[in-house]
Amino acid sequence: METTFLKSILDNDFYKFTMQHAVIRLFPKAKVRYGFINRGKHVFPPGFSDLLRKSVDAMADLRLTKDEKNYLSHYCPYLDPTYLDFLQGYSYDPSEVYITQKGSEIKVTIEGYWYRTILWEVPLMALISELFYKSNLLIRLNDDAIKELTKNKIENYNKLGVSVLEFGTRRRHSYDVHYLVNETLRTYGSESFMGTSNVHFAMLNNRRPLGTHAHEWFMFHAAQYGFKMANSISLEHWTQVYGGDLGIALTDTYTTNIFFSQFDKKYSKLFDGVRHDSGDPIEFAQKVISHYTKNGIDPKSKAIVFSDSLNFDKVEIITGFCRDKIKMSFGIGTNFTNDVGLPSMNMVIKLTETKTDHTHWQGVVKLSDEKNKNTGTSEMIDLAKQVLGIK
Repeated sequence: METTFLKSILDNDFYKFTMQHAVIRLFPKAKVRYGFINRGKHVFPPGFSDLLRKSVDAMADLRLTKDEKNYLSHYCPYLDPTYLDFLQGYSYDPSEVYITQKGSEIKVTIEGYWYRTILWEVPLMALISELFYKSNLLIRLNDDAIKELTKNKIENYNKLGVSVLEFGTRRRHSYDVHYLVNETLRTYGSESFMGTSNVHFAMLNNRRPLGTHAHEWFMFHAAQYGFKMANSISLEHWTQVYGGDLGIALTDTYTTNIFFSQFDKKYSKLFDGVRHDSGDPIEFAQKVISHYTKNGIDPKSKAIVFSDSLNFDKVEIITGFCRDKIKMSFGIGTNFTNDVGLPSMNMVIKLTETKTDHTHWQGVVKLSDEKNKNTGTSEMIDLAKQVLGIK
């Protein structure tokens, strides 16, 4: 069976690098653990763990090239030169990744310093996905069919008059499909395609990469400072590192209602907008518009980035509600990069535990607006709900 190898250290989502930069600045001694969650109960064939191990081991050879460093320096001036020097000297350490297989189930965990291990999640998921389809000998649509499908999608978004972002690295079918999709979006999406969260493909397209931060940023802060302070200190630390740059705040790590009760006028003005990642998008938009209005801020000056399992029909409904009320854009993942005539995978790799200097390992929690997206032990989830007053 052919093994899959990554072509670039930048073949990753941008928010992994922005968070790594912030972690190096603020939490250089923090340690973390991540775990793979097979939400879709996918069946992995015999020997899959060996294929994945070989692909992971090969990642040790990836290095930031001079051209890649120059690209980041030009398009991401808020990343410190010292960080870019660090990244140029960084290499993946495969010993941080533990892979086992029992029958058709695989177990993947990651452990080490947060500033190092933070880059593993997205490329590891991309490898698992591509190897899953290859090892099961599943045949996708041919290249021309994928191009035509993607062309039709982006032309529909052009007609709708919306801004579309490609967010599909983690669960892509393969690198080749991801490449085809980005080439097609760039060719036919001049009116609506804003770019990609994948830094490697953003560089190939000569565009700036898109993204800010992820749930793990808030989850770590909850373990460090308590559930009640997690949102506010996370936002404060983000602005400490980036000032007014990278100003889209993620809202649903401890439910949207809790977030907006802590997203005060200062942060509401400072951040350009918010990202929706779970729960009903129309209800969310109503809450966002109401929140800004209540704080004396014109909602039309702010933006929502919608990114929860989107397709054209969902985007059309959301657009119908939000148009002329608030700015909006749409981060589309699997529907772009894994719509190839096969069932797409449903999996995540999530932060599970943290350990800061002179403390013990502590479990972390995510309380999504959708119950099936909650992560953490039942005891920690109950504790978080109790502390935050969530019924």
